[in-house]
Formats: sequence, structure tokens, C-alpha cells
Amino acid sequence: MAEPAQPSVELQQLVKEADLGGREPVGAVGLILALIAGGWSLFQVWYASPLPFVVKFGVFNDTEARAIHLAFAVFLAFAAFPAFKSSSRKVVPWADWLLAAVGAFCAAYLYLFYNELATRPGKPTPFDIATGLAGVAIMLEATRRAMGFGMVVTTGLFLFYVFAGPYMPEVIQHKGASISRFVSHFWLTTEGVYGVALGVSVQFIFLFVLFGTLLDLAGAGNYMMQVSFALLGHLRGGPAKVAVVSSALNGIVSGSSVSNVVSGGIFTIPMMKRTGYSGVKAGAIEAASSINGQIMPPVMGAAAFLMVEYVGIPYTEIIKHAALPAVISYIALFYIVHLEALKYDLKAIPRGYQRSAGQRVLGWALGVSGTLAACAAIYYVISFTRWLVGEDVAPWALAGVTAVAYLALLAFSARYPDIAIDDPGAPVLRLPEPWPTVRAGLHFFIPIVVLLWCLMVEELSPGTSAFWATATAMVMVVVQPALVCVLRNEGEISEAIRKGLADLWQGLVLGGRNMIGIGVACASAGLIVGAITLTGIGLTMTDFVEYISAGNVLLMLILTAVICLLLGTGVPTTANYILVATLMAPVIVELGARSDLVIPLIAVHLFVFYFGIMADVTPPVGLASYAASAISGADPNATGMQATWYSFRTALLPFIFIFNPQILFIGVGSWWEVVMVCVSATIASLLFAAATMGWFRARCTWFEIGLLLVATFLFFRPDWVIDRFYARYVTAPAQELAKVADSLRTDEWLVMRIQGDSVEGEKISKTVALPMGEGANGRERIRDAGVTLAGTANEPLIANVKFGSRAKKLGIEQGYKVIELKLPNRERPSPYWVFIPAALLAAFIWFLQRARVQRSQKA
Repeated sequence: MAEPAQPSVELQQLVKEADLGGREPVGAVGLILALIAGGWSLFQVWYASPLPFVVKFGVFNDTEARAIHLAFAVFLAFAAFPAFKSSSRKVVPWADWLLAAVGAFCAAYLYLFYNELATRPGKPTPFDIATGLAGVAIMLEATRRAMGFGMVVTTGLFLFYVFAGPYMPEVIQHKGASISRFVSHFWLTTEGVYGVALGVSVQFIFLFVLFGTLLDLAGAGNYMMQVSFALLGHLRGGPAKVAVVSSALNGIVSGSSVSNVVSGGIFTIPMMKRTGYSGVKAGAIEAASSINGQIMPPVMGAAAFLMVEYVGIPYTEIIKHAALPAVISYIALFYIVHLEALKYDLKAIPRGYQRSAGQRVLGWALGVSGTLAACAAIYYVISFTRWLVGEDVAPWALAGVTAVAYLALLAFSARYPDIAIDDPGAPVLRLPEPWPTVRAGLHFFIPIVVLLWCLMVEELSPGTSAFWATATAMVMVVVQPALVCVLRNEGEISEAIRKGLADLWQGLVLGGRNMIGIGVACASAGLIVGAITLTGIGLTMTDFVEYISAGNVLLMLILTAVICLLLGTGVPTTANYILVATLMAPVIVELGARSDLVIPLIAVHLFVFYFGIMADVTPPVGLASYAASAISGADPNATGMQATWYSFRTALLPFIFIFNPQILFIGVGSWWEVVMVCVSATIASLLFAAATMGWFRARCTWFEIGLLLVATFLFFRPDWVIDRFYARYVTAPAQELAKVADSLRTDEWLVMRIQGDSVEGEKISKTVALPMGEGANGRERIRDAGVTLAGTANEPLIANVKFGSRAKKLGIEQGYKVIELKLPNRERPSPYWVFIPAALLAAFIWFLQRARVQRSQKA
């Protein structure tokens, strides 16, 4: 592959400061830093691999691995991140070495003294207390360095609340905590720092970050950019459309919106400016595209793996639910940049070749059919290999098939010269041909196919899938230079081998350094989660939001969205999701249930996640907007405001799937319904984009914008219209509980109204939708879902709710009575009928503007 263009020194420093730490010492100190970062990557690969269990050595349980993981993160935070902007980027002061060593010891304390601590739970010694307090203080400083003041202030306020609880106003008052209890809860158990967030960082996030780093180092990121340019650069506003598509592709494996902006923006932003976009709009398009990479499966800025723990459903289900909103959000942004090109009459970049319309259609047809044929071939070749050799030998046979496929694709690509994009600052730009560009990097898809196959077909855990994909990428990085040398007969084979090994080591070091901020953020978020569980502020937040919103569900959601935006300010994707999921998701679940609104738990978590990541573009802290403005030379606040305006189509989606979960493929029973949901959601997102941009076929009047918004609403919420005339549910007596549960499939919900007393003794009634579990009959399915029933058949009583079950996460509580069931109304007509007037309304505006355009042309 051709060498990618390099960002300027200022942009390189911006990425280092945000993702890697700005410090780059040389000599022995630089070597030590690289050894520790690379050693962290090797530890994570070892921990995720089956080798420890094969050789019976180096086997760590989850808690031990979390402690070692945090020790690496804290040590590197002080070694790689300078204390202040004025601090040296070449020298590590002795104070930082001291803080790194003490912080690493405190972080590893749970591993070093694991057996001793297990014998005295809840009874810390003075040394335990001193270590815990020092660990918390050092963690806050590491957070400040790696994440900035936003995260450390948020964390500090929650920790302050732990001790100040008895002195707070009555509405948020709690009994406080002693120093001993504080240390036990936050530092010596898995309730605080070493909780779920750090566990997900150990098991899943690190390997996916390393996987993306290795792919980018091999040239996959540059390849994705080149393919995007070759396919889309010739369109109106082509560079902006390339920014959208390439950010979506990079978002598949990337966990950082800032690095996404810089890696793609150095190409796209100058080209956008050359084709007529202003600096503000060019930077805003790149920033909006890059933050959308955080909602794009399968990684979603590592939040997908956290959702597995918080929602309690398989990873493949998370991907299924998150896919359509992410795709239509990108489609709408693609349409927005097209409308901008039409508004300002921007010209396309000329092709470097000439083809007739028939040749272009044939090329697209061959491309689509070839892609489908390749997918089918992959599936059937793997399936046939497994059938032929048997399950025991299949892993080895598939490894051989993968190696042969990689060699064949690389040999095919090596027959042709590398394709490079012209310098974006050059006076004339000619785009390369699509097929020669695509064929130059087909081998890059091998590790991605391995990842998706393990996740989606084999249904392995995300950690195991990431291990095999990362192992494939590691092999690819090592052997690719040598194989290219042999296939092209260029250079020395020994030099190529050394380059491959050097590239692998660089990837391991960069992977470790990329994880510093994420590891520290997950640990710091654990402090916040610990404060919430220790003080019970979650219940207080529910009461606060309910009081402010006066029970209005829409107002409650708007208020929650604003709080999520504020909490997400200056906080990275992973940490802000942990924060908002812990503090705000239960609020929506509880208040929605009290308002008799059935909200799927995954919809709640996606809601808070979407608004958490919006903080990456919103002024005054939007890091993605600052990175984009550094390239475009425009004002960062103006760039952030424009990016926020472009992102309104993303902000609308959470409200839609709260009220219409079909957008998440929930309650969709047939392929026909899947098609209807996909088409209608896409049309709705396009109409909303047109309304916000004030341009459809031509500039819109306020009347036309209003009609476009009405059509958008009808396409997104057809059920709202039907609800005006037909109830969504009909009631059934509680004594039919077992019978109804027995009739449901495992992927259906049991919707019921329950009633009981709150902690304050207040009578509460709420509607919950219990997802069915496995079992031969209704009671077994209910029990498998986490609920044990008691009482009489006429008055079923919830005797127990399993800790950590989906039932518990949905707010179902012990001691509540089931007072009635809610069954789907079979007489209710299909909401899809509403699409007809919605389509007619959109068509009316289209032809109205067409007539106006024709009149203006004649005049």
C-alpha cells in the first residue's frame, strides 16, 4: 500500500495529547516506556488466549487481571502524560516516576495481597486503608492527566458526596460513610474501581483497541480512505461524502473520535475547502462524521461490550438493535452534505478517467454481485471445511484456509502498483479508478472477516473473538512486508522481515498507549459507580427528575438528555456511557414504568449513550470539533455549533426508539416488516435532514419545513396515529399469568402491571415488560427470566427477583403484586397504513418545489 499522508506536527501532537499522552522520551527512558506499554499488550493477549489453560501457567482470575490491568494503566498515565501543558515532553521527572511506582503498587494491591484480603472482608487494616486512600488520590491525578479536568471534577464531586451526605439538604441526604467503609467499598472489592467497567476494559476493550491499531498500522485505515475517494469523490460535495463513509468504516474498529477526525480529516477537510465548503462546515462535517463512528457497530467506542453487562443480553443482540439507527444516521448525514453541495452549487472533483453511463452501471452491478458472491463463498467454504474435517480439527483447518486466502489476495494485490490519493493541497486533483483501488487491499478484510465470523456465526464471546482477530492481525503485520518483497521481487527479504517485526512491536506499544486513557477512565468511572451504589443517589435522581418533569414522559426524556450531555462534557465515550448508564438509565426505566410506558432496556441504554457522545462535538469542550478546527483553521466554537446542528438527526433518534422500538428491530416479526421498518426509517431521516437544512429540491419555505416535519413524524411514529383510535393493549386478569406466559415465545415479552410499596412507604403502580426466558412452561420461563412467583393464582406475588437479572434491571421488585396483564390488541390495524399519507405529503412537497424550480428557470 502507498504511504498515507501524514498530519502536521501540531495535529500529531494533538492526537498524542488526547490519546497517547504527549510525552515522547528518548534513550533508555523511552525504551522503558515502550517496554511497559508493549508488555501490557502482551499481557492482555496472553490473558485472552487459551494458552494459560493449555500450559497451566499464568492463569489469572477476573479480579487479579483487573488489578494488573489498572497497574499498567496508572503507571503509564504518569510516565506518558505530563503534569501540565508547560511540562517537558522529553523528560520524565522523578516525581512522576514516584507517583507511577506508588500508583502501580496501589492498583496491584488487590492482586498482590489477594489471599490475605479474602480472609478479612470488610475489615481493612491500617495499611489497607492507607493504600486505598493513596490509590484514590493518585487515581484522581491520573484521571486529570489522561482525561482532563472535566472527568476529575465529576469524579471528585461524587466522592465528596459520599462523605458530605449527612450535611446535605434533606432531599439528597444520606448517612455518609466511614473511612474504613469507603476504602473497602472503593478499593478492596469489585464494587468500586475494580467493578464492571474495569472488567470490560480488561476482557474486551483492550483487544479491540489493539486490533484497530494493528489494522491501521498495516494500512487498512488508509485503504478505507482510498476506496471511499475512488467510489464517491466524483459526486457533488464528494470529499464531504468521503468523510462520512470513511468515518463509518473507521468507526467499525475505532474507539476514538479525535483520532478518527485527524486520520481522515487531513485528507477530507482540505479537499472540502477546495471544492467550496467553508472551513467551519468542512470541520463540522468531519467532526459529526467521526462522533457517529462511536454509535457504529460492532465496537461503538467500546460501549457495546459494556451494554452486554448493563443490559444483560448477548453481544449479537446489542449489535442487532444498534445497527439500523447508526446506519440511517450516516445516511442522513450523507444527504445533509449533498444538500449543502446543492445549496452552494459546489462542483464535483473530476475523475482521472472517462466512462460511459452504461459502463458505470455495469461496474456497480459487478461490484455488488461480486461482494455478495464473496460473502456467500466465505460462508460455504468455512461451513464445508468444518463439515469435512469435523469440529475437533476445524480450528486448524480454518487457520489453513485463512492463510491460503490471505496469500491469494495479497498475491493478487501485489501484481498491481499501489494507488495513492493525490496531495489534497495540490492545484489539481484526479481521482483513481474504483476497481484498481479496491483490489489493492482486499487482504485487509481477512482479520475483519475473522472477527465478524467469530462474533456472529460462531457466537463466541467478544473477548475470544477479538483475540482470534487480533492474532490474525498480528500475523498479518509481521508477514506482509516480507510477502510483498517476495511477490514483487523488491528489496531485501531480511530487511522486510525486520520491518514486519518492528511494525508488530510498534503496534503493541501503540495499543498499550492508546489504552491508557480508556483504562484510567474506566477505573475513574468505577469510583463514580461506587459512589452511586454506596449513597443511593440513583433513587434521589429518580425523584428529582420526576419532580421537575411533573410526570410528563417527554419532558422527563428531554431533561435526562440534557443531564447526559452535561455529564458527558469532557468525558471519553467509554466513561461517559458508564456514568450515564449507572445514574440516568434507571431513571428512565423507573419513570417510564410508572407512566405505563413499556420501554425496552436496550432502548434506554442507547438513549443515554447517544446523548453522552454528543458532548464530543458540543461547545465548549467538544474535542472532536477542536481537532477538526485545528485542520480547517476555523473557529472551534463555530465548528462545534455547526457540528451540533448537523448532529440533530442523531439526537432525534433516541426519542424515536424510546417510543417506537421497532427502529431497534424489537417487535418486528417478519422479513416484510424488517423491510418496512428500514425503508420508512431511512425516508424519515432524510426528510428530517431536509427540514433542518431548509432544502429539499429547492430552498424550503417555513410552511414546507413544517410539512416535512409532519411527514417525518408520521414515518417515524405511525403507531402514534393508531393510538388515537385503538388501544395498544387490552387488559387480562392476573390469574391468567401462567397461561399467557406459556403461550409466549422466548423472544416475546410478558407485559404486566404490578403494584407495591416504595422504600418510603408510598404506593406505586407501574407497567413492566418481562422478557421471557427458557423453560417448558410459563412459570419456568418466568423463573428463568429472573422472577420467582408466590401467592395464589388470583393474586400472584413476586416472591424473589434474581440479582443481576434483566427483571431486576427493569425495576421489578420483590413484594410487588401482579394486578393485571396487558395483551396485544389483535383488533388494532397495522400502523404501516400511516405510511401512505406520509408518503403523499412528502411527494406533495417534492412536486410543489419542482413546479417552483421550473417557473424560476423559465423566468
